[in-house]
Amino acid sequence: MQVDVIKHYFTDLQQRIVAGLEQLDGGKVAFLRDSWQRAEGGGGLSCVIEEGELFERGGVNFSHVQGAALPPSATAVRPELAGRHFEAMGVSLVLHPRNPYVPTVHMNVRFFIAYKEDAEPVWWFGGGMDLTPYYGFEEDAVHFHRICQQALQPFGEQWYPEFKQWCDRYFFLKHRNEARGVGGIFFDDFNSLPFEQCFALTRSVGDHFLLAYQPIVARRRELPYGETQRDWQAFRRGRYVEFNLVWDRGTLFGLQSGGRTESILMSMPPVVKWRYDWQPEPNTPEADLLHAFLPERQWV
Repeated sequence: MQVDVIKHYFTDLQQRIVAGLEQLDGGKVAFLRDSWQRAEGGGGLSCVIEEGELFERGGVNFSHVQGAALPPSATAVRPELAGRHFEAMGVSLVLHPRNPYVPTVHMNVRFFIAYKEDAEPVWWFGGGMDLTPYYGFEEDAVHFHRICQQALQPFGEQWYPEFKQWCDRYFFLKHRNEARGVGGIFFDDFNSLPFEQCFALTRSVGDHFLLAYQPIVARRRELPYGETQRDWQAFRRGRYVEFNLVWDRGTLFGLQSGGRTESILMSMPPVVKWRYDWQPEPNTPEADLLHAFLPERQWV
């Protein structure tokens, strides 16, 4: 099992993405590099930007952790893994731009392996990327989904529609009956292809991230905005926080496995608002996001 090769790919991907994002932000505010170690085994590198010209807050994290036993969030889904020791590694990023017309974005690629004496290792890959706009632009959603489709195309026609639907199901706030954003692709526990192909598919997803996001940033970053747009952005960011703290398996796994809290919660936006039972006025761009963009759609 090529664990070292996978780790090298993830660390290289992190640095390539950070370099690309620093260029996007104008190069005036660099990502803070924060290396950390985990007492139970492993560690990582958190790359965080705050108060940039483009990104109000963002993080691109690499982690590689080992443990003697899996946390409940993992064994609840796969009870046959109880009692195995494990390694988990990956790159996870969340970017919260300042301009409300530039969408928040999330991307994650990861590898997991569980060992047991006198038994074959159990391994899988996971990942995906998804877009969370505050104002809906059809061409942005179409572009993002088209790049997701291109990332998966070499591995079979079936994966984009399957992973797109999985993403729509996963990034859904059940307590709100509302999607978090316009989706993208999501996959987990993925070992349906031979190991090398699973790894290649995961690499392709990671390598397509900047292609999916950079053109959207370029189109929207100079659009003028005011307090109304910032207020709506802060309100919608509240939904992002609710999803990550209530439903996200990765957040639960990280916290339950003794992960580094600062790195896990770097996904939280810096400015957030909640209001009681509030809805935007009809026939506004804010209402259009809720009614025309968040319901599940076929974008490509």
